[in-house]
Amino acid sequence: MNALKMTIPELANEVQPSTNIVDRCDARWKGQAAARLDRTGKTCRIECAGADLVALCEWLTDEEGYAFATLVVEESAKHTWLLTYVFYREATPPWVYVEITLDRHETSVPSLVGLAQGPSVDWHEREAEDLFGLSFEGHPRLGEFVLHEDWPDGVNPMRRNFDPRMRLERREAGPAWQPPTVVVAPGSFAMPVGPIFSDFAESAHFLLETVGEDVIHTIPRFFYKYRGVEKIAEGLPVDRVLLLAERFSGTAAFAHGLAFCQAVEAIDDVAVPARAGALRVLFAELERLRHHAATIAGICNSTALAIATSQAALIEEDLLRLTCEIARHRYLFGVVVPGGVTCDVTEAQCRRLETALADVADRLSNLHRMLRYSSSFLDRLEEVGFVSRGAAICYGIVGPVARASGIACDLRKLHPYAAYHSVDFAVPVERDGDGYARLRLFFHEAEQSASIVRRFVTALPEGAIRAEPVTHRAGAALAAVEAPSGAAFHWVRLREDGTVVRFRVTPPAFANWHAFHLAAENFAFQDFPIILASFGLSNAECDR
Repeated sequence: MNALKMTIPELANEVQPSTNIVDRCDARWKGQAAARLDRTGKTCRIECAGADLVALCEWLTDEEGYAFATLVVEESAKHTWLLTYVFYREATPPWVYVEITLDRHETSVPSLVGLAQGPSVDWHEREAEDLFGLSFEGHPRLGEFVLHEDWPDGVNPMRRNFDPRMRLERREAGPAWQPPTVVVAPGSFAMPVGPIFSDFAESAHFLLETVGEDVIHTIPRFFYKYRGVEKIAEGLPVDRVLLLAERFSGTAAFAHGLAFCQAVEAIDDVAVPARAGALRVLFAELERLRHHAATIAGICNSTALAIATSQAALIEEDLLRLTCEIARHRYLFGVVVPGGVTCDVTEAQCRRLETALADVADRLSNLHRMLRYSSSFLDRLEEVGFVSRGAAICYGIVGPVARASGIACDLRKLHPYAAYHSVDFAVPVERDGDGYARLRLFFHEAEQSASIVRRFVTALPEGAIRAEPVTHRAGAALAAVEAPSGAAFHWVRLREDGTVVRFRVTPPAFANWHAFHLAAENFAFQDFPIILASFGLSNAECDR
């Protein structure tokens, strides 16, 4: 079975096993891997040796239909390594963790980039090589990824023996240094875009290679503002790490805060009250609606449609003010906590939300209708920035960008959390894979979010908004949420005293920026800013 031909839900439906995955793993990998289900029955852990890692992961993706989610690297106090490769699909169990353990002297691991879904693992391996000093055998390009050339050699900031208070000497680039290029045809040249942008966009660099007007090859470079969020979190209490989780990406603060809290709740076995779960859905959809309005404004601005840009920006500003009125913060900082939420909504606020979002939905619908009949606008988006469905699966693209290429994967439906199990909605999907398909997706999802909130405020359950007190336990857990721009994965390991041992974040921007070059290549230079805007991604989220 070729995983590139199907979406995650389709793969799950295609695989019709007569036994569970533990039995199939034992039958296929007897003596080479040990599989077991956790107490919830939702996660299968498979322990294997490094020599069997590639074949086992290929079996999971190509035959069992699982998709790669994230790689978690942990270094124990005894300097042993635990690498956890996380896979997921719509099935039972929905999650598979492939675990390999290395002793303190081993730093070499087989690379998975040669698999059909290998590109989705590519950046994870490069990141682990930079931050932990691990080497992935067979990877075509390691080094100078998160840590740019001005970092000293041999420094790995996620190692346990690294002192974040230590002042590092900045390494100067050699006089002969040049950015890496691929195109060597006569007359070829490379045009840099960034890393400094106007307005509020954070640093990112794109090297566009060409021999004419069309971009042949794109080399993205991020991490100019590597924040070290995961390192800073080590040893901090849960409430302090929550501040980090919801602040490294302000445009998706609630989603990342929610993912972190759900991981903590899984470790501590906390039952979130029904009203708190419903309010979490309400706030998450408000954030999605505001995010998508901002993205639509960015797309209009990239095509120089001043009036449409202003209309979308006004919708975004009205939503920010509405959010502040309801939750006391424009970007929902401080709203979600382990066990629930910090603020309730009154009946008057519910009526206010229902009325205001009906107006927002009408304004979005009118704007969408006007844009559909603007031929000069459509010329800049239709058949521009194309990403095929197969490439999207191969690279592990998530969120609206994936759904615009025909991948019907949304964690709100795939693995419902909070109160999403009670939400009846169809996942919007477009199949053209171009800039216009992505724009349509943002409009459809924004209007859908407004509808979900309006339905929820009419039937909020009674009861508490927070489970108290939360007693911490030692353990580790993964939580996944559908952030506005796609699937976000948070891995948390706690000590018994509630301090964080390991915090691992895989935001949607990390996956989607990796695949951005697919859309930018084979299109004209003047299309680049439009394609960039149509992805609706955050540089800060990637540079966590």
